[in-house]
Amino acid sequence: MLNPYLFYQDTCEAAFNYYAKVLGGRIDAMMRSSDAPPEVPAAPGREKMIMHARMSLPDGSVLMASDAPAEHFHKPQGFSISLTVKDPADGERKFNALADGGSVTMPFGKTFWAKGFGMCVDKFGIPWMVNCPAEGM
Repeated sequence: MLNPYLFYQDTCEAAFNYYAKVLGGRIDAMMRSSDAPPEVPAAPGREKMIMHARMSLPDGSVLMASDAPAEHFHKPQGFSISLTVKDPADGERKFNALADGGSVTMPFGKTFWAKGFGMCVDKFGIPWMVNCPAEGM
């Protein structure tokens, strides 16, 4: 099983709450740095940051993430989270929600390989591809 693990610049909790709403996910875990054992204290000022989060999606996929300390955070590049949706209307709805407040790289629409496809970067800086495959793809 392959599960993406995303790193945020102190927006993990907001992103996961948004994805749960948009994608119909269930947040299974949201561990803060302050939840660590006393022998592993949180860095000053990072007590409320997310050390680990886990979300289950309706299709059985799992998305995991955390807030990266500033010195370890790198802007996401060289990948996209690919979301496959059967119904093009649902795909377009999810695409529009993910693109809201972010930027559209490729508007959602019919292509030669899909009933609907679009690319965006969400308001949290995560790149997405929403794909509604054509029959047989």
